[in-house]
Amino acid sequence: MPRERASSVSTHKKPKVDAAVVSDKDNVSQRRSAYLLLGLFIVFFHGSWSVYRMQFANLPLPLNAEQAGKRGFSEASALEHVKYLTGLGPHPVGSDSLDLAVKYVYAEAEKIKKTAHPDVDVQLELFHTDIGANRLTGGLFKGKTILYADLKHVILRFVPKYLPEAEENLILVSSHIDTVFTTGGAGDCSSCVGVMLELARGVSQWAHGFKSGVLFLFNSGEEEGLVGAHSFITQHHWRNSVRFAIDLEAMGIGGKSTLFQGTHQWALESFAAVAKYPSAQIAIQDIFNSGAINSATDFQIYLEVAGLPGLDFAYTDMTSVYHTKNDKMEHLKPGSLQHNGENMLAFLVHAASSQKFMEDAHQAKQESIEQKKAIFFDILGKYMVVYPQRLATMFHNSIIFQSLLILGTLLLMGRCSTLVSFGISCLSIILTLIFSIFLPVVVAFALPHICPFPISFVANPWLVIGLFGSPALLGAFIGQHIGFILLKKQIKHVYSRTKPGLTGNKMDYIVGLEAERWIFKSGFLQWLIVLILGTYLEVGASYIALIWLVSPAFAYGLMEAKLSPLRSSKHLKVVTLVLALALPVVSSAGLVIRMVDVMIGTIVRADRNPGGLPGWLGNVGVAVVIAIVVSFMLVYLLSYVHISDAKRALLTVLCAVFGLSIVLVSGGIVPAFTEDISRTVNVVHVVDTTRMNDGSTEPLSYVSLFSHTPGKLTQELTDLTGEEFSCGRNMTIDFATFTMMYGCRSYKQSNIGWSQPEVPVLHVESDSATDDARRTVVSVDTKSSTRWSLAINKQEISDFTVHVDSNNLVELGGKSKVDGWHTVRFAGGKSSPTKFKLTLFWSSNATHASAEEAKSEDLSPLVKLRTDVNRVTPMVAMVLEKLPGWCTPFGKSTSPYTLAFLTALPIDI
Repeated sequence: MPRERASSVSTHKKPKVDAAVVSDKDNVSQRRSAYLLLGLFIVFFHGSWSVYRMQFANLPLPLNAEQAGKRGFSEASALEHVKYLTGLGPHPVGSDSLDLAVKYVYAEAEKIKKTAHPDVDVQLELFHTDIGANRLTGGLFKGKTILYADLKHVILRFVPKYLPEAEENLILVSSHIDTVFTTGGAGDCSSCVGVMLELARGVSQWAHGFKSGVLFLFNSGEEEGLVGAHSFITQHHWRNSVRFAIDLEAMGIGGKSTLFQGTHQWALESFAAVAKYPSAQIAIQDIFNSGAINSATDFQIYLEVAGLPGLDFAYTDMTSVYHTKNDKMEHLKPGSLQHNGENMLAFLVHAASSQKFMEDAHQAKQESIEQKKAIFFDILGKYMVVYPQRLATMFHNSIIFQSLLILGTLLLMGRCSTLVSFGISCLSIILTLIFSIFLPVVVAFALPHICPFPISFVANPWLVIGLFGSPALLGAFIGQHIGFILLKKQIKHVYSRTKPGLTGNKMDYIVGLEAERWIFKSGFLQWLIVLILGTYLEVGASYIALIWLVSPAFAYGLMEAKLSPLRSSKHLKVVTLVLALALPVVSSAGLVIRMVDVMIGTIVRADRNPGGLPGWLGNVGVAVVIAIVVSFMLVYLLSYVHISDAKRALLTVLCAVFGLSIVLVSGGIVPAFTEDISRTVNVVHVVDTTRMNDGSTEPLSYVSLFSHTPGKLTQELTDLTGEEFSCGRNMTIDFATFTMMYGCRSYKQSNIGWSQPEVPVLHVESDSATDDARRTVVSVDTKSSTRWSLAINKQEISDFTVHVDSNNLVELGGKSKVDGWHTVRFAGGKSSPTKFKLTLFWSSNATHASAEEAKSEDLSPLVKLRTDVNRVTPMVAMVLEKLPGWCTPFGKSTSPYTLAFLTALPIDI
């Protein structure tokens, strides 16, 4: 009887539970082949790369002047301007070469004025600024005050002759002529100036039909703290007529000019409607606004100082050459200027011809930007999507609510076993992320010990695929596979009680299929969490998480849903994976690759206080980002590997790729840096007078060597044998705007190339105390320098003012600090003042230390001053000549020139 009863039960249940299983041999034969999985991985990676190429590298054909016609845009004509400006070499503020650049732009603007349509009124000005102060306090400007004087801008305005009201409704197009002192600036931003001149030529033939005017601002001073834009928007008589601002910038050189900041939905929609080759990414705006990119553009001035709506565009190719000697014409890809120019010309003609556009611009002044924010991105560089932030929030909340409702219902309707399986799925997500990060981070820590340079992949970014991508993928699979094994054990335990008819291989097979589905569905939960966080934090790029959640969920529901819980699980279909990943890959794979590329490019200048970052930190940052990308984007694909013959093949391929990459970088077969993508190494002749406060009568003079790229200068010194450099962390130099924590120093021939009259002077004119309030007046004489940085100790000083002659340039109040210091920077032309009066108001809890106390306790100075002179001394010239070709100076607004004078005012004045 027992036998019959058992047989009867078994016979009755088998068709329902195991209908898909024919025999044990079939179970084994139905495992996915390694070739199928290899093909899926190839399709995924090749598809992602193809999306990237189409989205960011597919540039239009350049046109010459004849092909473009009078009213079109010609890259060939724009390149002539770029070629001339780049040929001038570096042209920073105050240099002779900048004067030549301004004269050239003015002369070209005069030609455009003469050839303009007869019904277009063209006004051309060479605007000479007064002395001024940029008092922005947000972002990059926290703890800073930027002063300027004697700047020159070229301003070109087009309005229709017979519509005088157009003069009061101007669309501003802005970029900067000046460069940093280390580069000719083919990308940043001679390319922008070339595009603007050619745009102005085209606009001059269209403007007779405009409803609004168009104003082109070629400013100087952007590289010194956005002071060019600030001087125009606060001093020029046309400033109050500007209603909309467009800023053209470069964070690299060439490629597509991407819209990365936009204020209002209507402006974004206007651009999307007419742009021939749209390139726009709100994800870059998210990163920019987060402070992860420590930079700023003139757009910040137009937005925060003038309150203008507008759009901000930038080139982002080859970010590793930014502000270095390698920002040169050879790297400007054909089609780059054509892409920017055709988009801008179409937009300007549309916007200036539209009465509604200007009405929206007027209304924008009365509205909060938060109310009109929009989500924007392009698809494959062909289409641009724009929709309101409020709609995005509503839609995201709806999807989140529905997802949580479905999840909660399933958990409530399911048994306790369902809840346990869900918990294990959550654990698999955590394990996947942990292992995916752990393995590449181990590699990141090891690289500085086995490679000639700590950062070994900047010149060849594809190496990160093997160095970090392979370990990340292996780690992600290991973590997910542990979750898969735990799920199998849990499901097998449940099935052994609920489906006693399943035994042996049949049980293992069906349990594996069910576990595979749980692993696939864990991806839904992973992206749901990202969507919840992104929506809560109002991250514009949250649409990416939405796509990675909804598209796979829809594909799974369409292709894999079981109509009855009694039906056995089957293999996940390959078509399910294809449907699940098609839209996510198309919408975000190109952006992800571009973001990783930009991050790698910025590593060459990541160490803002040279020697302050450990050599492995850049590696770890890239490794973690790649690991997160791998664990999130491959969660669905990896779920197909567990029931397959591909595990050993996957391990073999990943180890081989990793091993090859290690051999290439550790043996120096593939160089870490090249002449085109170089390591940043600055050479500065320092004249330090701070020790004169201790009684010495002569300043200390030496040549310093430091790098903003993490790592020591061991390789560089091999070419500087005989120049008597010594290196270490005992060579600290306080440059007022940053501190060199590690570097090299040589005293050889250091007394040549400068003179004593150039040494700046800080002189205490008066020091008085009344009613427990102490005030000190200090005269500042920067001698021949018109570029200097002054750091004020905010632990001791509560406030200060700066006077120039009778002008109160910096008033009381509104002084923030960073690390206890407020920095005042000045940059101007040759006629700038060099004598200032600084009035210090002491804090009520100031130290008031005596000379002996200040010396014994090693207290910070009260005021630190660095003056810069754009001159190459003989020793600096010799060092620059001997440095390897893969080294390049790096310049920024806080960097010293090749000759710098340091002085300080002690606290015991």
